Amino acid sequence: MKNETISAISTAMNEGGIGIIRISGKQAWKIADKVYRSKNENKKLIQQKSHTIHYGYIMDNEEIIDEVMVMLMKGPHSYTAEDTVEINCHGGIVVMRKILEIVIKNGAYPAEPGEFTKRAFLNGRIDLSQAEAVMDIIQAKNEYALKSSISQLKGSVQKAISELRAGIIYHIAYIESALDDPEHSDLTNYPEELAKCNQEWIDSIQKLIDSNDNGRVITEGIKTVIVGKPNAGKSSFLNTFVGEERAIVTDIEGTTRDILQETMNVNGIFLNLIDTAGIRDTDDIVEKIGVDKAKEYTKNADLIIYIVDSSRKLDENDEEIIKLIADKKVIVLLNKIDLKAVVTKEILKDKIKDSVILPVSAKENIGMESFEKTLKDMFFKGKISFNNQVYITNARHKRALMESLESLKQVQNSLEMQMPEDFYSIDLMSAYERLGFIIGESVEEDLVNEIFSKFCTGK
Repeated sequence: MKNETISAISTAMNEGGIGIIRISGKQAWKIADKVYRSKNENKKLIQQKSHTIHYGYIMDNEEIIDEVMVMLMKGPHSYTAEDTVEINCHGGIVVMRKILEIVIKNGAYPAEPGEFTKRAFLNGRIDLSQAEAVMDIIQAKNEYALKSSISQLKGSVQKAISELRAGIIYHIAYIESALDDPEHSDLTNYPEELAKCNQEWIDSIQKLIDSNDNGRVITEGIKTVIVGKPNAGKSSFLNTFVGEERAIVTDIEGTTRDILQETMNVNGIFLNLIDTAGIRDTDDIVEKIGVDKAKEYTKNADLIIYIVDSSRKLDENDEEIIKLIADKKVIVLLNKIDLKAVVTKEILKDKIKDSVILPVSAKENIGMESFEKTLKDMFFKGKISFNNQVYITNARHKRALMESLESLKQVQNSLEMQMPEDFYSIDLMSAYERLGFIIGESVEEDLVNEIFSKFCTGK
């Protein structure tokens, strides 16, 4: 880790009431003294107590730049675990840049993206999963994502992984010591004991991996695709749901040819809405491209909203859609209930098993509240709790967990085949190291640099 004292603007670069310039490192207080002057010109920041705030001015030689409040923090009791100064100034872009320029002129180095949080990790104040949670908090798009990120920042992932690693390393040490000193260690019934512990580790890791589905929905939102044959009312539904005219609505079939995307926050759930071309056989080259895109998006969706025109009989296009959405989470909206119905819920239940069917009128805004309630119940009812449940929301964490799980399955296989004990310790160590990647106990420098390069400057 570089020893330079670093500085950056830690608030957003736009006009606001307050701006903060953060300085961190061994020379932080000394540099602050060079640019700060109190009303009592004899007052020196270097002589003040930690965690105190001081009123005064930022000076460029004898020129007053701004009226400020300066917060002092001695390491390790600071964000970076280093000596830290935070200059609270007026939130103008010009004045913030000017103060940062003066601080750098007096000995600080410009901070790289994420360097403050990186130092907090390297100094041992937080682990790698907690560092990543910092950025997740900044980027949280809904209440669920925020709560999940705060839980991880408080150490929920770190605690779960550390407990697993503690159990695994105990057994690695036991095996190694027994192999080195067989006279004082009896491994006669040990495989049975290890098999029991190994199965518990497998179950725990599998539970964490399974939580990633909910975790991804929490942070990224639900990838939601609206499908249906032409003129079923997909565009009308999108416009009504979003609350503005986003899609063209006409009586002409095949109006929607390209993909329309919108984002919606429904009761704290983030929806990535994708309106697609009506699925049907067509000779129109442009429309056919749109239909192919609709099919592709449908295959990768978390949720399908299938719009059915209740005033028209089901046809071969509906049959193709029903095959396409098999084994998917589906909400069927039986649309145009303000017209004479020829398609009923009973007909659809026979064709689409285990789906939710709701009568609606997108044009008249009927049934939309029921749709929103169904959506929330389908994804989160009885599943979301931030008291004890740990949610894996990071793709890197999931990958490390899956690799660890494979190693533990190799241990299980070796136990079943009654292999020598040193086979167990090799795969146990592999699982231990892969889990260490999550919290930064076993991690390459390049990966650390890659993770923190995604942070914003000043954090």
